[in-house]
Amino acid sequence: MELNTILPKIIQDNQLHARWLNTLSLMENTGARKISASEDPTTVTYIILKHAAEEHRHAFYLKKQIDKTGEQCPTYSTEYLLAPAFSKYYLNQLDIDVCRYLKSELKLSGAELRFAAYLLVTYAIEVRADELYPVYQDALDKVNSKVNVKSIILEEEGHLEEMINQLQNFSPEWEKHAQKAVAFETELFGRWVANLASGIN
Repeated sequence: MELNTILPKIIQDNQLHARWLNTLSLMENTGARKISASEDPTTVTYIILKHAAEEHRHAFYLKKQIDKTGEQCPTYSTEYLLAPAFSKYYLNQLDIDVCRYLKSELKLSGAELRFAAYLLVTYAIEVRADELYPVYQDALDKVNSKVNVKSIILEEEGHLEEMINQLQNFSPEWEKHAQKAVAFETELFGRWVANLASGIN
């Protein structure tokens, strides 16, 4: 099942919608924490700090949007999420897949591995965000929902440009490595959507 088939079902049910927003918030928060964990305490750059701060803000913004559904999701506990196990597994598995690839392909380790994994994982996630949030916003617009993610869409577009700039500095073969990360993410995304579908039917 495609996401654009699932989203109208989620949006029409306030409880499901609240859990969907909370799930997106969890994933943005996980991403922000992963960016922070990859930082070098000395050489961390303005762009990395900005990106981590914006991902944290997205997690907070999505949490605030839950109020508009009339429901409550006070924590990221299982009962307040959609596809809880896979939603928590998704980014961690992508990180593992990318790190394995970088160790094997580029023989990276330590700080170099952490930074390269940050670049590739974040790039793959930004490519996905650039697809997912507009599809979600379209579904919201169709039912005149009070919920909106337009501010996130604008920032995610900027993030993708920033990631491409960083990747170009990282490697002349950045596109080859980035496409590998996207392939890993695409497979995980398909499994996540399948988990979402089975949870709402």
